[in-house]
Amino acid sequence: QLQLVESGGGLVQPGGSLRLSCTASEFTLDHFAIGWFRQAPGKEREGVSCISRSGGSINYADSVKGRFTISRDNANNTVYLQMNNLKPEDTAVYYCAADNSYYYCLQRGLYWGQGTQVTVSS
Repeated sequence: QLQLVESGGGLVQPGGSLRLSCTASEFTLDHFAIGWFRQAPGKEREGVSCISRSGGSINYADSVKGRFTISRDNANNTVYLQMNNLKPEDTAVYYCAADNSYYYCLQRGLYWGQGTQVTVSS
């Protein structure tokens, strides 16, 4: 089973920033649209942001628009999620997922990572 690896999570105060990274060792991410998802305790998984294979198309959930920025560096096989002005409600486990369709990549993923915890608290 092909797997992605997330990193960059941690504890940050409200208003702070974190940058998450998503990479894979066994396949190249530029064959896929990549989505970031999050799941808070007791809540359903939420699609946060998605980027097409080339990076030319990007989508965000309304809850993160203007605060989060997704980008990809295909040369380094990595997708990033820059998170600014973090709020306590952003606390969740964040996952990246690869899908062969940008159209669906805020809704599903073919390959997933194990997740990285983001905690926003003072």
